[in-house]
Amino acid sequence: MQVSHTLAAVPVVFDDRNLIASAGLVPVMRLAERCGLSRLVTEKVKLTGAKNGAGASADAKVTGIVAGMAAGADSIDDLHILRHGAMPAVFTGIRAPSTLGTFLRAFTHGHALQLHAVHRRFLAELATHSPLLPGSGEKAFIDVDSTHKRVYGRAKQGAEYGRFKGIRTLHPLLATICTPHSRPVIAGVRMRRGKAADSRGAPKFVSEALATAAEAGCTGTRILRADSQFYNAGVIAACRRAGSHFSITTGMNPSIKRAIHSIPDQAWQQITYPTAVPDPETGELISDAEVAEIPAYTAFASRKKSERVTARLIVRRVRDLAKPTVVGDQGELFPVWRHHPFFTDNPAQTLQAEREHRHHAVVEQVIADSKAGALAHLPSGHFNANAAWLTLWAMTYNLLRATGALTSAFHAKATTATLRTHLVHVPARTARSARRITLHLPHNWPWQHAWTHLFDTVHGPAG
Repeated sequence: MQVSHTLAAVPVVFDDRNLIASAGLVPVMRLAERCGLSRLVTEKVKLTGAKNGAGASADAKVTGIVAGMAAGADSIDDLHILRHGAMPAVFTGIRAPSTLGTFLRAFTHGHALQLHAVHRRFLAELATHSPLLPGSGEKAFIDVDSTHKRVYGRAKQGAEYGRFKGIRTLHPLLATICTPHSRPVIAGVRMRRGKAADSRGAPKFVSEALATAAEAGCTGTRILRADSQFYNAGVIAACRRAGSHFSITTGMNPSIKRAIHSIPDQAWQQITYPTAVPDPETGELISDAEVAEIPAYTAFASRKKSERVTARLIVRRVRDLAKPTVVGDQGELFPVWRHHPFFTDNPAQTLQAEREHRHHAVVEQVIADSKAGALAHLPSGHFNANAAWLTLWAMTYNLLRATGALTSAFHAKATTATLRTHLVHVPARTARSARRITLHLPHNWPWQHAWTHLFDTVHGPAG
C-alpha cells in the first residue's frame, strides 16, 4: 500500500467541527451511566474542604477521567483527547485536563477510600448488567499480587528504593477475579510506598477482595491464589473467615523441605502440559513434571495452636536442566529436581488443583495491561492523586471488560488494546436532523456488526 497522491496534492487542515476520533466512547460511557457510575460518585465521594472548587462536580470529573482512560490516556495532559471536534455536542460536562489534575491533587487517603467504595459497587453493577464473570455462581478465583512501577520524579511522594537496587518505585497491590470461562477483572487496588513489603496490609486487602467477589456474584466456590509473599497465617485466616478456599505458594523453608523429602518415590504422578509453560525460577520452558501431595501438612507450627493450619501440601517437581544427566561417559547417580510447593485446601483432585494453582499467572496479564495503558505513568507528584488515578484505571479496566462481554464472545476475551482498536477508536462525523444527532461511521469498518450490536444493547431497555 502506498499514498495515492504526492505531498503537494494533499493539503491538511484541522478545521472540521463535526468529527469525533473515538465514537466508541458513546456506548462505553452509556454502559457506565446504566451501571450508575455518576450516581455512585455523587453518593460516596465527598471532597470536603478542597480549595479552588476542586471537589465540585466530582461525578463529571470522575467520568471524564474514566472516558479519557478508555480512549487510551495515560497522563493528565492526555485527557485533552476529550476536547476536540464534536465531542461537546455528544457529551456534556467535559472538563479541562488542568481542572482534572486539580481534582486529583485534592484527594486525601480518606477520599481515596471513598473512591474504592465506588469501584467496588461499580464492579457489582457491571456484573449485573453484563456477562462479565460467566460461571461465577459455581467457581471463581481471586488472585492477589503486587507490582513495582518505576518513577523518575525526584519529588514524587512515596517513591522509594525497594526491591530493585537503584530504582525508585511505587508499589501497587491488586486483586483480580476470574472464572474458568472469563478473563480477569479487578476486585481491588491499593497504592503503597516503594519499599512496602509485599504482604503489608494483605489480610485486610484479601478480606475486601473476597467480599467484593461475593458482591459481584461469585456465590459458588471461591479460591484465593497468591504467591509465596502472601503465605502467612493472617491471609489464610482472612480466607477462612470469608468462607473461601486458598491456594498459596509456600517457598522452601526447612519445614517444607523436610515434608518434601518424606514423600515416597511411588507417590509422584506424571503430568504433561498441553503447551510448554515457563519455569517460575529459571524462565525455561517445561512440558512435563511430576506432582505429589501430602494430605495433612500443618503450617505455622511455631505459632499458637489457634493460628496453626492443617491442609494439603501439593508439590510439583521438574528436572533441574542446569545439572546435566551425563557427565563424560558416566550417567547421573540420581536425578536432581527443583520443587515448587503450594499450600491449599482446594477440594479438587491433586492434578486439577495443581493446574488451577498454576493459572494464578493470569494476574500478570492485568499487570502488563496496566503498564501498557493508564499506568504507563503515575502522573502526579502527590501520592494520593496517584492512588486515585490507580483506582480510576481499575474502574476503566472493568468497564472495558464489561463492554467486550456485551459485544461478542471474541471481544469478551480480547485484550484492552484490541477493544480500543475495534470498538473505541472508531471515527465518526456528526449530523443534526430533527433535533437528533446521527453518528456517521466509516463504511466497511471491519467490526461494524460487533460495534452495532454493542450500541443497540446499551441503548436498549435495561434488563
